[in-house]
Amino acid sequence: MSKIISVNSGSSSLKFQLFDMPSETVLTSGQAERIGQDMGVFTIKIDGDKKVKELPIPDHKVAVKLLLDSLLEYGIVKSLDEIQGAGHRIVQGGAYFDQSVVVDDSVVDRVRELSELAPLHNPAHLVCYEAFKNALPSIGHVFVFDTAFHQTMGPESYLFPVPYDWYTQYKIRRYGAHGTSHWYVNRRAAQLMDQDVEKLNMITCHLGNGASITAIKNGKVINTSMGLTPLGGIMMGTRCGDIDPTVVFYMMKKLECTPDEMDTFLNKRSGMLGVSGISSDARDIQAAVDEGNERAILTTKLYTNRVVNVVGGYYAQLGHVDAIVFTAGLGENDAQTRERILKGVEESMGLSIDYDLNATIHGKECLISKPDSKIAVYVIPTNEELVIARDTCRLLGL
Repeated sequence: MSKIISVNSGSSSLKFQLFDMPSETVLTSGQAERIGQDMGVFTIKIDGDKKVKELPIPDHKVAVKLLLDSLLEYGIVKSLDEIQGAGHRIVQGGAYFDQSVVVDDSVVDRVRELSELAPLHNPAHLVCYEAFKNALPSIGHVFVFDTAFHQTMGPESYLFPVPYDWYTQYKIRRYGAHGTSHWYVNRRAAQLMDQDVEKLNMITCHLGNGASITAIKNGKVINTSMGLTPLGGIMMGTRCGDIDPTVVFYMMKKLECTPDEMDTFLNKRSGMLGVSGISSDARDIQAAVDEGNERAILTTKLYTNRVVNVVGGYYAQLGHVDAIVFTAGLGENDAQTRERILKGVEESMGLSIDYDLNATIHGKECLISKPDSKIAVYVIPTNEELVIARDTCRLLGL
């Protein structure tokens, strides 16, 4: 039996799960939020109960110390020596990594080099890694890359129609994101269907505040919606997704803003928040829809249209589709969002959906299509931390 900690750090957060492997028992989980703000929040689950602390968490190094101290404080481990491996989510692995790897100095150098492509995430990942390495010097570490699963795309999918030397000199291409999540639900759907994943075509929809859709042919990615960064693709909570690039130039002149200010507009003030003027949270928007708010209604229509366009395009690219999978915050929990999307493609794709059943599904596995549906449609909660723990166990030989 081995205790493995899975670490999923964002630009201002750190999520974790401690597993007993190979049983895959979750011993504890939690997160540090609002890292770098005036007041942070640390949450840890103890026997099903949540312990919450509000305190300053100035950086990720402090968050790691808080996490490890809490494991001892609450008796989850008697000694940190019980932890035998740590797996870390890394947002950007570029074209260097098509699978998870054991960490060494050369791997760290590559991840640091790729920070240009993920400035909010890769540096934070490395701070967490160094903090865990210093606190647990005798254990092995594994990096699990968001981009790895997408490395099977061909150049017709990952290249942009810009000067080719932008790709060769500056690494400008489609990398995608949420790869660990797409990999997990793809494999889990195949298990539920009792079929070989390498003989199935799927469209997996990771719909959360950040969102991406992936086309998977015979177990390998052939296209995904996010681009060079997580800003590309479909409309999201605060991100615009794909737009005409001229909008950027035009509005920079109109607003007399800098590139950094425009980055803030597109990453943090667009998407559902920008269109609705209400919130980036789909629950708030749905409440406004129920009250007849016209901009909220427009927001849901725009979001649905963007998703339907991508799903329909991937259906054509794949040739046939065996399953569609919904996952992540909206995908797992928002029945209205699923219904709107499915009604947008049901005629063209030959779907037959049990909408009454769909309305009851929140955060649990379920087949929501009927037996006569040409394509199986699933809701499958993602589990990126479990994938991280499995890869860490496998690669470290534990």
